[in-house]
Parts: sequence; structure tokens; C-alpha cells
Amino acid sequence: MARIGTGAVVTTLTASALALVTVLALQAKSSANVTSAASGKPGASVSASTGTSAKASASPKPAAVPAHSGTGKRVVYSLGAKRVWLVDASGTATRTFTVQPSTLSPTVGTYNVNSRRSGPRAGSDGVEIKNIVVFAQRGTTVFGFSSATDGTTPAPDPAKKTGGIRETLGDGQALYEFTVVGSTVVVVA
Repeated sequence: MARIGTGAVVTTLTASALALVTVLALQAKSSANVTSAASGKPGASVSASTGTSAKASASPKPAAVPAHSGTGKRVVYSLGAKRVWLVDASGTATRTFTVQPSTLSPTVGTYNVNSRRSGPRAGSDGVEIKNIVVFAQRGTTVFGFSSATDGTTPAPDPAKKTGGIRETLGDGQALYEFTVVGSTVVVVA
């Protein structure tokens, strides 16, 4: 009867483990490629923000940046589509996502970010929010983007007249990092 040496056993176990790790890595890469392909480009985010909690939603082709929404680096907010695009200087959307609009809407037009605040505070509806990017005011209503700190994006209370446009935590962080005071925000129908 042939005797198998310790070295052969270790070599066989090591080769088997490496093969398993390679298979798992290829499966993970394949899954990541499917996710990236579904979103249209690597790193793109397409998310749904309706209901009581945010849920990611892949779309075969992200919505195109609206025509006549300006040029250069800007944030584009479509009232009808309930969607935001972060558009770089070349006119390419680097990220797009849906939002939960407020009970009041800003007027269609071009604005500049006039204040930003990363830390949590109470929104005008009493919800704790963060990554606040304010771009307009009409009367006593202030319009801006923000994320609820609990990650939810519920429909606003129709009895409260507010201008807070809510997005998921990830989308809110991305929008906050994309803007500075003075950044352009274009609101389209």
C-alpha cells in the first residue's frame, strides 16, 4: 500500500482551497458586472425612493439628462419625473436617482446652492435630516435636498407645507459631496 506524504496532502489541500477561492471570486465579479450593466455604467446609482423605506432599483438604462437643462456642472431636478441628475462639467450624468418631493415645489428655473449642512437637524416637518443642500426660497418656504437620518423617504404629510426634497442616505451623501455653495441647480418640469 502506497503511503502519501504530508507534503502531498498539504499541497492538495492548498490547491483545492485556491480553486474554491477563485470560483467564489469569479462568481462575485460576475454578480458585480451584472449589477453594473443593469445600471448602465459602473458606479451609477439608480434608486427608488417611494414608500416608507428606500429600496435600490436597477434600471436597464438610466433616464437621460433632460434636454434644455443647462450646460456644465449642475444638479438637475425634474418635478414630473421626481428625479435628480448629478451632471459633470462635460454634460454627463455621474449619478441619477429618484426623490420624494415635498408638499410644495420650487418654480421651474435655475438656482444656486445658498447653504449646505452635513450634520443632523430637525427639518420643517419635524423629521431629523442631514446632508442638507438649500437652493431656493419662496416666501417662508425653503427648498432643498436632504436625507432623513433613519434612511426612510416616506411621502410628506400633506397638511404640512414644506420644501424638503428627500433622497436616500447614499444619494443624499453623493449630492452633498457634489455641491458647494454657489453650485447650479436646474429645476425642470
